[in-house]
Amino acid sequence: MSFTLETTDSKSSARAGILHTPHGDIPTPIFMPVGTAGTVKAVHQRELREDIDAKIILGNTYHLYLRPGCDILRAAGGLHKFNGWERPMLTDSGGFQVFSLADNRKIKEEGCTFRSHIDGSKHLFTPENVMDIQRVIGADIIMAFDECCPGDADHRYAKQSMELTHRWLDRCLTRFNATEPLYGYDQMLFPIVQGCQYRDLRIESANYIAERTSTGCAIGGLAVGEPTEVMYQMIEVVNDILPKDKPRYLMGVGTPQNILEAIMRGVDMFDCVMPTRNGRNGLLFTMNGTINIKNKKWEDCFEPIDAESPAEADRVYTLAYLHHLIRAEEILGLQVCSIHNLTFYLRLVGEARRHIIEGDYCEWASKLIPQLGKRL
Repeated sequence: MSFTLETTDSKSSARAGILHTPHGDIPTPIFMPVGTAGTVKAVHQRELREDIDAKIILGNTYHLYLRPGCDILRAAGGLHKFNGWERPMLTDSGGFQVFSLADNRKIKEEGCTFRSHIDGSKHLFTPENVMDIQRVIGADIIMAFDECCPGDADHRYAKQSMELTHRWLDRCLTRFNATEPLYGYDQMLFPIVQGCQYRDLRIESANYIAERTSTGCAIGGLAVGEPTEVMYQMIEVVNDILPKDKPRYLMGVGTPQNILEAIMRGVDMFDCVMPTRNGRNGLLFTMNGTINIKNKKWEDCFEPIDAESPAEADRVYTLAYLHHLIRAEEILGLQVCSIHNLTFYLRLVGEARRHIIEGDYCEWASKLIPQLGKRL
């Protein structure tokens, strides 16, 4: 389990590297499709491997803990065996999901009690049992348990939340170091930088995490309602402090423009539900801008979705046919849009990596970013 930093762009902090895991090497920058409950919605594992060529996917501790549950996952031999995905996986600790249940959870020093969104049953997450659950799930990269406070929290609350996250991190590390992986391969533990939109808190948290990370680190609590420029400022502040020789994961971000801007500021890893969620609602991402396939203008457009895309669906299906599928609420439409968008995201970070290595990332990204935001 290691990270090789290959090159850094001369005009920015953009980096290209390789994250080595037991289930394969991951070229960075990388985007991770979100498979919250053990599956990427509307996408088969074969399509993830062959069409999209996803190098790593993400699962979620909260959802997998509730269903199918730890007993089933352990009996299966972990999530890799359970869902048949042989490449790397990362699990979010469930902190964001638990804390989004504002009316059904209670935070205390011990951990967080919450009620299941499925049946209302009561549960407790602590730093210790979240480590144990992620051992059972068996992801290559697991996340520390943190409190993700609201993006509009005042400084006092944000500071208390950050300090609680730090205390929980120390407990996560103690439990992680006192236990062994269950399935014969190592796991990485990533701590998470918090601090809301406050520069002093982000600096304090980044220093705390930098002293305690051995494999990689994450930046949490952004893209939760703060202005985009504030998000970029916080990324710059944090990445000035985090170790240069460790991968940096920006959690839950974001649009194609966000990703290119964050790469420019030194981020290596991303995840977001946007490509699949937007795809299921008929929004397609392309290098020329976004397409709302529901609009009547596509009704008689018999061009392929994207002739240059490696995804088979993009070459076979026309925009008119996809317009029909989405308007008719056919399941195939959800599949094709999801596959297209994930393929686009993986192409985007792949192109970013190529331009970093070739030395012209800033020029390429600066021209592309305005284009990506256009509505076609």
